[in-house]
Amino acid sequence: MPASNSVMMETMTAGAVIRQCRANKDMAGQYEWAFVGLDAGLRNRAGKVVGRYYGPPATWESVDGSNVTGTQVAVVPTDTGNISFQLVKANPAMGMGAIQGVRYIQHVKTGGGGVAPQSGCTAATLSQKQNLTYTADYIFWRAMQI
Repeated sequence: MPASNSVMMETMTAGAVIRQCRANKDMAGQYEWAFVGLDAGLRNRAGKVVGRYYGPPATWESVDGSNVTGTQVAVVPTDTGNISFQLVKANPAMGMGAIQGVRYIQHVKTGGGGVAPQSGCTAATLSQKQNLTYTADYIFWRAMQI
């Protein structure tokens, strides 16, 4: 994280990574659980709903309607069977509200899974979807106020 940023908001989430059984485009005759979307609620540390995380594109939206998308700049895989940690550079926010001014979003403290299953995707299950539950913390960063 660049030193010129400070924490603006911290949220916890529980939701689903949505995957679909598809033919592997790189290996003929093979199938894989491909990422197709996500849907999760965002709560503050007191447990109050403060927004939603969904996509694609990956979008963080406040209950006031302001929202932001971003571009992934770093990924750190976990060795625990959970989805990776991520750092996202935010695009300019849409709408005025709680998300206004976000520059970066960190995806940390992942749990509950969310990763693609290693089995079960075959020609017989082609096009089937799975909602894979996960938990994570999202830390929203803004430019430091001087």
